Amino acid sequence: MNPNHTDQDEGFDPEDDAFDDRPPSKSMLKRASHALQQLGQQLLAMPDNRLDDIGMPERLRDALADYKTTRSFEGKRRQLQYIGKVIRSVDADPLREAVAAFQLGHARDALSLHEAEAWRKRLLDDEKQALTDWMDEFPQTDLQQLRSVIRNARKDAAAAPENRNGRSYRELFQLIKKALVDRASAELSDSDDASDGDGTDE
Repeated sequence: MNPNHTDQDEGFDPEDDAFDDRPPSKSMLKRASHALQQLGQQLLAMPDNRLDDIGMPERLRDALADYKTTRSFEGKRRQLQYIGKVIRSVDADPLREAVAAFQLGHARDALSLHEAEAWRKRLLDDEKQALTDWMDEFPQTDLQQLRSVIRNARKDAAAAPENRNGRSYRELFQLIKKALVDRASAELSDSDDASDGDGTDE
């Protein structure tokens, strides 16, 4: 082997400090910029009351507010670029965590609505067995009230279209949804209590 020969890859180490110090490529910068703008879009999709709870520099909060008042397509595009530029200068991790928490809650809400719709259909289609299953899962329910609402919802559905008001149908959905929300809240409370009990008394 020629001692003077140097392999092209010899000494190349992706984790080498010199390699890390190399300026990022244009494609890397473009991807990073796009990711920050996407984070900005996710923040803009959140309701104002949720944004108010997020700790962020005023210049970012102002940039988000300015985007919402911008009307032209080009103006929005430029403002979104600016939002990405502002995010680049701040700690983006808390922003990502806030977005993730909001999206998770939104997904849970959608799942809860889907579950409520499924229960309403079951209770209206097969009252006896569905009622038994419901009471097994939600024993705190006022059974007499539930039966009354189901009966009224069925009567309303059987009426001529021009005579339907849908009130009992909506009332049944709200009753089901409340039971689901109460159960989820109780489970969350139990989980928090269990976490608090993990500590060791002094």
